[in-house]
Amino acid sequence: MYLTLLLTIGVPLAIVTYVVQSDKFPEPTDLVIKTFFVGVFLCWPAGFLNNFIFVLQDALGFEDLSFLAGFTEEPLKFLAFMMFIKANIEFDEPMDAIVYGTIISLGFATYENIEYVYLYNEEFSSLFIATLRAISAIPLHACCGVIMGYYIGLYTFKGSKKYIIQALLIPIFVHALYNFLTGFPNIIFFGYLIVVIYFANNLHKKFVAEQKQKTFESEQRIR
Repeated sequence: MYLTLLLTIGVPLAIVTYVVQSDKFPEPTDLVIKTFFVGVFLCWPAGFLNNFIFVLQDALGFEDLSFLAGFTEEPLKFLAFMMFIKANIEFDEPMDAIVYGTIISLGFATYENIEYVYLYNEEFSSLFIATLRAISAIPLHACCGVIMGYYIGLYTFKGSKKYIIQALLIPIFVHALYNFLTGFPNIIFFGYLIVVIYFANNLHKKFVAEQKQKTFESEQRIR
């Protein structure tokens, strides 16, 4: 029981802690917590929109349209960032975009985890689902948050409109393809996930390296 709970809630919170602490200039704790619960709140509109996917799936006779969830969930995260974080005075450097983008994504993923492990799961053990999601869905959501945050950071502090388009479209594509590949052999599915993690980690490293050259937070180093 405790291991299941640890995997369900502890894994996303551990990733949040890692990303927050990777920021050379830490964000206010109260805003971090509020942002996390903004992500949690997104589960309700996402659930409402995703219900239409199941209706469409049944109506058209398709076996699985779950990949369309990437087209509902990622735009909601993007909208939440632009409405809740973009104009906030604390959002004053590129790394902040990765921090808050990841927190929103993992707030969403944490509550979604609770639903899958404790509410909607009737076929497998709770521990099995919690373990599976800890090594798949949770890293996927975290990566989408990092990717979205990276390009929002570039857009905000470099200005090119192409970055804001990438901030939305790349996470949608990454998430949709992830869902699509769930029915494929594990070597393909987890191989894809490893590539996504590698890509997101490299984006995170770029902003970490950029921060190391700064002596104060609002100093801009992106070229």
